[in-house]
Amino acid sequence: MSTLAQRHCSRETALLDPAQVQAYLSELRDWYVINDGKSIQRQFRFKDYEQTLAFVNAVAGIARGEDHHPDISFGYNRCEVRFSTHSVNGLSENDFICAARIDALSSDT
Repeated sequence: MSTLAQRHCSRETALLDPAQVQAYLSELRDWYVINDGKSIQRQFRFKDYEQTLAFVNAVAGIARGEDHHPDISFGYNRCEVRFSTHSVNGLSENDFICAARIDALSSDT
């Protein structure tokens, strides 16, 4: 488990510079930067709708617990999760903490 996944989001957060973004990104699995460096995103695949929905609900639980909410889109066997910190108009440490916590949900996603 990533050390990021063991941390919690902070209400006081700052915009990360590109070097910090790349350093945090290296600790995640299959996440990539989009929107001119203002968001990170990952796509997940599942066997069926029930597994997908269970994953979406688990992501929602992380988001509620950390008070940091992603954009989520999903269908029958896929889910896309995107994080950005609106208060800094880009990426903060909180985005990477939540992404790492989502990565820790399952080793096979």
